[in-house]
Amino acid sequence: MRVSPQKARLVLDLIRGRRVEEARNTLAFTKKRVAATIGKLLQSAVDNANHLSSEKGLDVDLDNLYVKHVAANDGPRMKRIRPAPMGRAYRYVRRISHLEIVLAERHKNGVPLVHTVGEEAKGVAPAKPKAKAKAPAKKKAVGKKATAKK
Repeated sequence: MRVSPQKARLVLDLIRGRRVEEARNTLAFTKKRVAATIGKLLQSAVDNANHLSSEKGLDVDLDNLYVKHVAANDGPRMKRIRPAPMGRAYRYVRRISHLEIVLAERHKNGVPLVHTVGEEAKGVAPAKPKAKAKAPAKKKAVGKKATAKK
């Protein structure tokens, strides 16, 4: 996509971790030019999941899909020249980004595939013991300055 990765990340951060339907609605009402392209990419990912479930025989429930991972990485840069005063030329860079969306299922056979941070805080995962804090080191005493000789 011919958009800078920084601009694409602004929109991708809006849909990270959301259900597919919720992500589609978010992209439909986002006032960024790249949102339409990301919407097409999301639709392509859903169609790929549909192809896996119908043609390849994998058990994929399209209603439980969510956006697991999104990325906008740098692509090759196009160097361009702009006319400048006194016959000079200024160079500028046209940035390109590689967009990536990964979908996954939220639940399968009643067992959640994703563990949230809140579950770890409740004690599901064992907590690590805290290390002892060191006592602060004592400061050295400041000596008097010697007067300069003339």
